[in-house]
Amino acid sequence: MAKIAMREAYGNTLAQIAAQDDHVLVLDADLTGSTKTAIMKKACPDQHFNMGIAEGNMMGVAAGMAAQGNVVFASSFAMFATGRAYEQVRNSIAYPRLNVKICATHAGITVGEDGASHQSIEDISLMRTIPNMTVVVPADAFATKAAIQAVYQHNGPCYVRMGRSAVETIYDEDNVPFTIGKGNVLRQGKKVAVIGCGVMVYEALRAYEKLKQAGMEITVVDMHTIKPIDRELIIQLSQAHDVIITAEEHSVIGGLGSAVSEVLSQYAPCRQIMMGIQDCFGESGTPDALMAKHHLRCEDIVALVKESF
Repeated sequence: MAKIAMREAYGNTLAQIAAQDDHVLVLDADLTGSTKTAIMKKACPDQHFNMGIAEGNMMGVAAGMAAQGNVVFASSFAMFATGRAYEQVRNSIAYPRLNVKICATHAGITVGEDGASHQSIEDISLMRTIPNMTVVVPADAFATKAAIQAVYQHNGPCYVRMGRSAVETIYDEDNVPFTIGKGNVLRQGKKVAVIGCGVMVYEALRAYEKLKQAGMEITVVDMHTIKPIDRELIIQLSQAHDVIITAEEHSVIGGLGSAVSEVLSQYAPCRQIMMGIQDCFGESGTPDALMAKHHLRCEDIVALVKESF
């Protein structure tokens, strides 16, 4: 396995898509180096637009471009793409169901030393409550490539959440099963199922290996699409397991855990444990230290499983 940043995969995939389709337009809020849309800009300069530090305006322009038949990718940090520009995303993009792909980087506490002001832990919640919005959280760079290709083909507004740091690859580059709305079962076990998204999928896989050595095999699922959630898979998991653990680098309020809970409470009641940010802001620190403080490491998953097995 190698460590690759999701945003690197994003920039490279955008460049490939834009080179083949001149109706693909990319907007960025003066963060082209950080979001890696600079890679696409170098390949297709006439299809890239730097909108300055004005995310609300960027979303309005993206809506206008999409209304003219283009597929528009709008990028910034997650805090600003979903927070600062929320009203424009809601009213100008989602309400008329325009073909805008909001691709945000630097999400979650693994932004690290930038601290609470830049650590968006509410973005999944904000985006999934908007009607017509599809929400995708890939687990590694290769899944990001597949996700960008999928949202490009998808007709309608999408939100794709990516982190800042390089992360371990868990998929083979040329073999990533990715269908919007369908989770991937990566390991099959019994009694406990861990449903993760983003960086927590790798932590769940690490936990699987540690638990296997102790004679406990768990099921691990990459729930890369938060909306529409894979209801059928969640129901199947609840019927085959005693406990479901949801793991996300996001607030436990309104994110993956909430989406899974909504399915379980309606269709297949099952004990659920939510791993995530427990209704608090982040803070400045290294990504590793913050993940440890918020109990989002594989060791924390192992402990929860042992208590439940």
